[in-house]
Amino acid sequence: MGEGDALARDAAENAARRSYGKLIAFLAARTRDVAGAEDALSEAFAAALAHWPKDGVPENPDGWLLTVARRKASDIARKSRRHQDASDHLKLMAEELASANDNGIPDERLALMFACAHPAIDEAIRAPLILQTVLGFDAATIASAFLIAPASMGQRLVRAKTKIRHAGVPFRIPERADLRERLDAVLEAIYAAYTEGWSDPVGTGLRRRNLAAEAIWLGRLAVSLLPDEPEALGLLALMLHTEARREARRDADGAFVPLDEQDTQRWNAATIDEAETLLHHASRMNAIGRYQLEAALQSAHAVRRIKGRADWDAILALYDALLAMTASPVVAINRAIAIAETQGPEAGLAALDGPARDPRLSQYQPFWAARAELLARTGQAQEADTAYERAIGLETDPAIRAFLQRKRAALPGPSSSSF
Repeated sequence: MGEGDALARDAAENAARRSYGKLIAFLAARTRDVAGAEDALSEAFAAALAHWPKDGVPENPDGWLLTVARRKASDIARKSRRHQDASDHLKLMAEELASANDNGIPDERLALMFACAHPAIDEAIRAPLILQTVLGFDAATIASAFLIAPASMGQRLVRAKTKIRHAGVPFRIPERADLRERLDAVLEAIYAAYTEGWSDPVGTGLRRRNLAAEAIWLGRLAVSLLPDEPEALGLLALMLHTEARREARRDADGAFVPLDEQDTQRWNAATIDEAETLLHHASRMNAIGRYQLEAALQSAHAVRRIKGRADWDAILALYDALLAMTASPVVAINRAIAIAETQGPEAGLAALDGPARDPRLSQYQPFWAARAELLARTGQAQEADTAYERAIGLETDPAIRAFLQRKRAALPGPSSSSF
């Protein structure tokens, strides 16, 4: 690969990371055809990889991609104009001419997110649809996040995009009266994006770090537009509390450091303070929701930087409330850990019996890691070894896998060969 090819590829990758969702939102807002916008932008990126090595990377890559994508969309509309209103094609042509030299691309991502959360779209697919259209997630990644088979997720996403086009779903921030039924899906997608960005297999993953920053930015945008929505405030507080600990997750050698062993001096105090301010503001609105509870959980962990120990009594009470609200098996796992901290490992292990019956957790690494830890703490070394083996086999992050291997190796008595 020549230097020009490498530069073109890097520029295209940077544009995709930085502006994919913004470009899709802008294109789809005019056509209401999300799938068509994705196809047009895909062709624009292919054209960039063909032309930029020879012609050089343009001064404004985003504007270049938008112009080409619009042209591609216009070509598609022209070819199918016998089946569509010709005014759609003329509108696309006019926009292309009007903006051929326009460097400014309005950011319509939040409008697209609310369009994807329209009541006409099945509630279960709204957040996954946002993740794919606005943040460029593939169906397999989304399926993993929502514990759904990839093939099923792919089919649901295709149907949802067709529904948007055929139903003429408007791309706009809804009126306040219609906001509540859509806001939950928007916040869920933002948090899922942050969670994916928080995952960092090599410890320095730029793409995932950018994704986490993007999710926080979208959270800030939601708060700026909806300053009186306590759950928007709660989500932003939750993400900031978590992000404040990013640098402490790895030691100087890149090894994984669990939360209870992290050096609190490496936590970002200013970010924690901002999260606390947001959470206190939300709490004064007397409308407690999932994200406020999760942010409060992180706040109870952050107390360790002052008191030397997390507030486990508060953490358990918050998990009790969160489990009652969500019935989430993931919450049940974390609640079991809190029970172990407050009532002993035997009680924590017993609390894992409930989520253990959920078939979705058979391939969920945190369940097996939690079970292994509690089995080890109750002296059941052989059972803990088996659970660690399962957890290690499911983990994709090399640093976390190495951490689990060390925990397994520390069990008393012989253990199986590690992965």
